[in-house]
Amino acid sequence: MLTEPEHLPWLVLYFVAGAIVLQKVFTVAYRLFFHPLAKVPGPLLAHATYLYSFWHNLNGARFYLQIEKLHQQYGPIVRITPNEVHLSDPTSCDKIYFVGSPYGKSALFYGAFGTTHATFTTPSPEVHRVKRAALNPFFSRKNVFALEDIVHQKAHKLVARMQKAFATGGAIDLHYGFRAISVDEKFGVSFFKMVKDFGPAIWFFQQFPSVQPFALATPLWLANLMSGPLTRMMMHQEGSRHHILQVKDAVDRGEKPQRTTIFHQLLSPNAAEGHVVPTVDQLKDEAFVIVAAAADTTGNALTISTYNVVRNPDIYAKLTAELKEAFPDPEARLDFVTLEKLPYLTGVIKEGLRLSFGVVGRLPRVVPDTGAEFHGYHVPQGTTVSMSSWIMHHNEELFPDAEKFDPTRWTDPEQFKTMERYLFSFGKGSRQCVGMPLAYCELYVTLGRVFRQFDNLKTPGKSREEMLYDDYFSSYHPEKYNQFLFTSND
Repeated sequence: MLTEPEHLPWLVLYFVAGAIVLQKVFTVAYRLFFHPLAKVPGPLLAHATYLYSFWHNLNGARFYLQIEKLHQQYGPIVRITPNEVHLSDPTSCDKIYFVGSPYGKSALFYGAFGTTHATFTTPSPEVHRVKRAALNPFFSRKNVFALEDIVHQKAHKLVARMQKAFATGGAIDLHYGFRAISVDEKFGVSFFKMVKDFGPAIWFFQQFPSVQPFALATPLWLANLMSGPLTRMMMHQEGSRHHILQVKDAVDRGEKPQRTTIFHQLLSPNAAEGHVVPTVDQLKDEAFVIVAAAADTTGNALTISTYNVVRNPDIYAKLTAELKEAFPDPEARLDFVTLEKLPYLTGVIKEGLRLSFGVVGRLPRVVPDTGAEFHGYHVPQGTTVSMSSWIMHHNEELFPDAEKFDPTRWTDPEQFKTMERYLFSFGKGSRQCVGMPLAYCELYVTLGRVFRQFDNLKTPGKSREEMLYDDYFSSYHPEKYNQFLFTSND
C-alpha cells in the first residue's frame, strides 16, 4: 500500500494531465462557439484544430483541392483553420492584394521556410518596403534588357540540346530543361529534386514551429538519419550560404564580376535608401528563396505552355506562323521587345501562366488593425485571410471553359484587362514577385526560340490527374508524372 508521500508524484501527474485535457477541451470549445470566426462556414474539424490543414498538406500535398471542394459546399468564404479564412471571389483579391496594402504576410505560414531574413518571407509591410527597394533595380525593365543576352544564350543552349537529342532519334525532357533556364547550371538535376523533396518539412514546421530552430541546428549527419526532407532543406541552405560566401569574398577582394548578380546588388551599401548591407546568413536566406522561386514559376509556365501548344495542332500552327512572319530568318535574334508585341505568343504565355498557377496553393495575409469584412462576416485584426491561384484561375466567370488552354481568350483588349487583373501567378500588389519582369523575358525569348526553331514537335498526352500539382508552396508534379518528353518528326 502506497504511503502519502508516495502518492504525491502520481497526484501531481494526474493533476497536470487533467489540466492539459481541460485546456484542450476549453480551447476547442472556444474555437467552435466563442471565437470571432465561429460563425464563418466550414467543417467542424477545421474550426477546432490546425491538424485539419496539416493532415491534408501531408497526405498527398493537395490541400488546395480540398479547399476548392469546401468552397463548392460552403460558398465564397470558408474557415480552413481556427484562425484562417479562405476566399474565392475575385473582388476579395482587390481588398487584400494591392500596392500599399496593410495586410502583412503570416509569420506562422512563411516562417516555416526557415528564411527569416528573406524579403519574400518578411511579415511586416513596412520592413518589406525597405528590403524590396534594394531588389527592385536588379529586376527593373532597364536591367532586364541588360540581362537579355544571357537569356538568349540559355535559350540557344536548350535548342542545341534538343537538336542533339533529335539527331539520334531520341527524346528530351523539356520540363527539366525549362526549369534550368532560370538558374545557374551548377545547381543541376540534384537541385530540383532537393528543393521538391524538402517540401514536407515546410508543412511540418508550420504545424510545429517551435521545433524548427532545434531541427535546423541538428548536425547534418544526424539529420540524415532522422529525416530526408529536413536533410535536403539544410543542404539547400548550406549550398546557398556557400554561394554567397564566394560572391562576398570576390567583392571583398575588389574583383569586378563578369556580370553583376542580385547578390552583388544587395552587398552594395548604396542599393537603396535605408538599406543595410546584410550578413552572409541573411543573404543566404535571400538566395534560398530566389533560386527556388526562379526555377519553379518560370519553369512550370514554360512546360505547360509548350505541352499545350504541341498537343493542339491548330494552336501550334498559328503560333509558328506568327513567329515566322515576325522573324523570317530562323537564325535571327528574337528580341524581347518584338516578341512581347506578338498577340498570339502573348496569349500562349498568359495561358501557360494561368494553368501553371505560380503558387498553386494559398497566399496567406494578416488582417490589419482596422479589421475587415468579407461577405457579411467581420474578420478581426490578426486573422489570416488567404486566396489561391488554383481557384482564381478556374473561375468560370473570368475564364470561361477554364480548364481549356485557349490563347485566343487574351486577344480582346477589354477582356485582356479584366483577366490580367486577376492573373495570380506572380501574386498581386506590393508583394508581387519581384522577378516578374525577368520571368516574362525568359518566357518570351525561350518560347519564341523553341517554336521558331521547331514546328514538328510531338509529346504524349497526359490525363488531368497527371497534370495536377503537389503543393509544397512551390508546385511540383508527382515523381511518376514529372517527365515531359518531346520528340521531333524530322
